[in-house]
Amino acid sequence: MSKDKKHNPAPAAPVSQPSPAPSAPVMNEQELVALREKAAKADENWDRFLRVAAELENYKKRVLRDKEELARATREQVVAALLPVLDNLERAIVHAEKPVDGAGCPSPTAPESKDTLLDGLRQIHSQFQSALAEFGLEEVVAHAGHLFDPNFHEAIGHVESAEHPEGVIIEQLQRGYNLSKRLLRPARVVVSKGLPAVAGPKNGGSGSPVRGVAPTGLRPSPTAPATPAPENKPKADG
Repeated sequence: MSKDKKHNPAPAAPVSQPSPAPSAPVMNEQELVALREKAAKADENWDRFLRVAAELENYKKRVLRDKEELARATREQVVAALLPVLDNLERAIVHAEKPVDGAGCPSPTAPESKDTLLDGLRQIHSQFQSALAEFGLEEVVAHAGHLFDPNFHEAIGHVESAEHPEGVIIEQLQRGYNLSKRLLRPARVVVSKGLPAVAGPKNGGSGSPVRGVAPTGLRPSPTAPATPAPENKPKADG
């Protein structure tokens, strides 16, 4: 019996075969066209989404910019309406600084009540300037001796001056102001034309020069002494 076991071994276990992979579904031409249309529609929707998102972002920026512009325009309108009040207040201070008597004529002495009024006007003027400065109001520099700048100054007149060279401010007639670093009102000034022109010779430059004026670069020559006329001596009688 042992011999039979040796000659008849036990059968081996069957080896499992791998299952075949599922085959991909086969699409007909109609389904393929429909899938392509859906993909194109998805791309179109995505592009539209990106475009609308960009437009929304630009709209937010534009609304914020318009809001700031409206606030700036409102400040300009309010401050511009208050500038004449500031000008009149300054004129009142200048007028109060001049001593006058009861008849309105200049007086060497001013009453004590007038000094009190002047101090009150100065305090109101200072407070008014501080309030406007909080809105970004700054005075344009246009004092005598400063160079004229057409971006900030308005020339009301031009005057010949021997003290100020050409293009320099001689006098400020009305103050100018900037609001939030932008010009709100230019300063009205009088500008120098330089030295007065010297009248030259007539007839196109021919003729003698102007009397009392030496040619440029030359000094007037000293006047030569006049030669005395010969004396007529009487002849002696022979």
